[in-house]
Amino acid sequence: MSRLRSAAETLYADAVLKRLTHIPKHVAIIQDGNRRYAKEHGLSVDMGHKLGAETTLRVLEWGKKLDIRHVTFYAFSTENFKRDADEVNGLMELFVEKFTQMLTDARVVENKINVTVVGDRTLIPPHVLKQIEAVEEKTKDFTDYYVHFALAYGGRNEIVETAKRVVAKYHAGEIALSDITPEKITEVMYPAGDMPPVDLVLRTANDRRTSNFLPWLANGNEAAVCFCVPTWPEFRYVDMVRALRTYDERMKAAGQ
Repeated sequence: MSRLRSAAETLYADAVLKRLTHIPKHVAIIQDGNRRYAKEHGLSVDMGHKLGAETTLRVLEWGKKLDIRHVTFYAFSTENFKRDADEVNGLMELFVEKFTQMLTDARVVENKINVTVVGDRTLIPPHVLKQIEAVEEKTKDFTDYYVHFALAYGGRNEIVETAKRVVAKYHAGEIALSDITPEKITEVMYPAGDMPPVDLVLRTANDRRTSNFLPWLANGNEAAVCFCVPTWPEFRYVDMVRALRTYDERMKAAGQ
């Protein structure tokens, strides 16, 4: 992209941003299109994922500018384990590389970004989990912005596992039937208490489905949904602002 076009897009995005009256507190992003981008540009699948990872890191910079306090990335689903072994292994090594990078990333420290991972940790390789826990430990006291990575994540599995924990608490006498409310389910599902309802679900690569991503937080909150044409490696600041406009329009249509 030329510098002139990039500057023009930034000016346009900032103009759109000034007209918005509603900014989502929590945006859930389904990062789709890494493999498609690689295929269309004659690149390896691994390179497609690496370029997508760079987009993810750029979004870290946008959170503060756009005043989005929570962003959750659908990094790797439980279904993704069924992909080719070489691709899965390559992604796991990429996760190690990027989580290690976050330990010293100035954007994380300067913007006080709390980094956490949601998903089935029993499925995550130990060497990947080690780096995840290192980042979580280093950023646990940061409270300005929150970035969550859904890794080894499945929406229905999350609800099932939460139900098991609630039943266990009931049988242990820790809670009564009358205590089981939507708020209690959320508390058990996210014990750290740092996952608010999803306001906007954003999916790239123009694939019009939400893949059961964060169903308890998104569907229960009737989150707005935005499907963007660019693949994840191509996703730009102006695309993010357009997604925010979708949320703003929905809120205004609801009379808020």
